[in-house]
Amino acid sequence: MFSRRGFLGSAALAGASAIQGRVQAASIPEAPTMDKVVMQPPLHPISGPDYRPVVTLNGWSLPFRMNGDWKEFHLVAEPVVREFAEGMKVNLWGYNGQSPGPTIEAVEGDKVRIFVTNRLPEYTTVHWHGMIVPSGMDGVGGLNQPHIEPGRTFVYEFEMKKSGTFMYHPHSDEMVQMAMGMMGMVVVHPRDPNFRPVDRDFVFVMSTYRVDPGTYLPHVNEMTDFNMWTWNARVFPGIDPLPVRLGDKVRVRMGNLSMTNHPIHLHGHSFAVTCTDGGWVPESAQYPETTTDVPVGAVRVLDVLADNPGDWAFHCHKSHHTMNAMGHDVRNLIGVSRKDLAKAVGKLAPDGMAMGSTGMAMGNMEMPAPDNTLPMMTGTGQFGPIEMGGMFTVMKIREDLARDDYRDPGPYKFPQGTVAYEVAAPATEPARHKPGSPPMKHKM
Repeated sequence: MFSRRGFLGSAALAGASAIQGRVQAASIPEAPTMDKVVMQPPLHPISGPDYRPVVTLNGWSLPFRMNGDWKEFHLVAEPVVREFAEGMKVNLWGYNGQSPGPTIEAVEGDKVRIFVTNRLPEYTTVHWHGMIVPSGMDGVGGLNQPHIEPGRTFVYEFEMKKSGTFMYHPHSDEMVQMAMGMMGMVVVHPRDPNFRPVDRDFVFVMSTYRVDPGTYLPHVNEMTDFNMWTWNARVFPGIDPLPVRLGDKVRVRMGNLSMTNHPIHLHGHSFAVTCTDGGWVPESAQYPETTTDVPVGAVRVLDVLADNPGDWAFHCHKSHHTMNAMGHDVRNLIGVSRKDLAKAVGKLAPDGMAMGSTGMAMGNMEMPAPDNTLPMMTGTGQFGPIEMGGMFTVMKIREDLARDDYRDPGPYKFPQGTVAYEVAAPATEPARHKPGSPPMKHKM
C-alpha cells in the first residue's frame, strides 16, 4: 500500500524549484503502488480549488506532486496479478501494481505532467481517451509519438481543457495490451465547486476476459466468447458495494473498455445520465432512467438522489454478464428426468452430477472445480444465496452513515412488515379463464 504522506513529503522537496523546458530523468517523481483490492479512501485536495474527490470501486486515486504550477503523476506499466474475487487470481498487465490502473484526478485548467515508465516485455503508449490534448500527446504509437520501448520513460504534458470523465489505455499492440487489463479512469473536476455538486462520487471501468477454468492467463485474441465480466477487474462477490447516506446526491461514473455494450440497471431509484466522455449533458436534455446502455469505448455518468433506504441491486442487465466462468456450455436439460439422467451419467462418470433438469439454481450446490476457478453464480445475503457473478454489486443506502464513511454497513435491517412473505397455498386449483370461453362471473 502506498504512503501518501511519504509521497507528498518528498514531493515538496522536489517541487521547491520549477522544472524548466524538457523534463530530465533526475526529476522524475516516485511512482506509488497499491496492493489492496478494496476501495481506498478519497484523496482530498490539499491545495488549489476544492472538489469532492471520487472513490474507485476496488481501487484508488494516484497521488501527485506539485512542481511549480504543474501537477506531476507517474504511471508504471507492468505485469500484475489481480484477484478477481477470493479464490481466483489472474496474470494481467496494468499500472502501479494493479489492473486497472489508479484513477487520475485533476481540476479543469490544471497543467499536468504524466510520466509513463514501461516495465512490460514489449513497447507501449498511453492514449487519453476523450480528452482534448495536443496532437503529439494523444498517445497513438507511430502516428503521434514513438512507442515507449521497455525500460524507457516518456512524459505527457497538457492542460486539462474541460471537466468530465475520461479513460486512459494503450494505442500500441492494443488488442493484447487492453485484453491484458491495461486501462484506467481520469476524472477532471470542474473549477467551480458549485457546478453540479454531489455528496458521493464513484468511478469504475468495465472490462471482459476469457480465462479458462483452472488457468491464470486471459486469451488475448478472444473476440466474442468472454467468460469473466468485470468492474475494475473484479467480479461479484468481489466487487465493492456502494455505501451511500440516505438523502445523498450520488454520482456513478462508468467507463466501458470491454468488447460489448452493457445496459446498467439500478433497482429502487430512477436517475439521469448527466455526462459522457464527450462532456456534460445539458439539464434540459436529461430524462429519467432506471437503465442506461454504456457502449463500447464510451463513458456514462449517472446522478441519482438516494432517497429510498435499503440494499439495491446494481448490475448489467445482460443475464450472462452476471455469471462467472463455469457453465456457459452446459446443455439445456430442463424437463428431463433427473433420476433417469443421473443413472446414465453415473455409469459413465461415477463422480458426475446431473444438473439443470428443473433450472440452474446453484445456491445450494457444491460442485468440484479446478483450482483458481470461481463458481458460475455465488454470493450470500441475509435470506440465502444471491446467485450472481460478474457485473453485479449492491448500493447500500443507510440513514446513519457519516459523510466520508465508505465502509460496508452490512445487511439492511428491514422495518417490520416490509419483506415479501409466504402465504398458505389454496386448497384447490384456482379457476382459470380459457381463451374463447364466456367471461368469468365473479360472486359478490
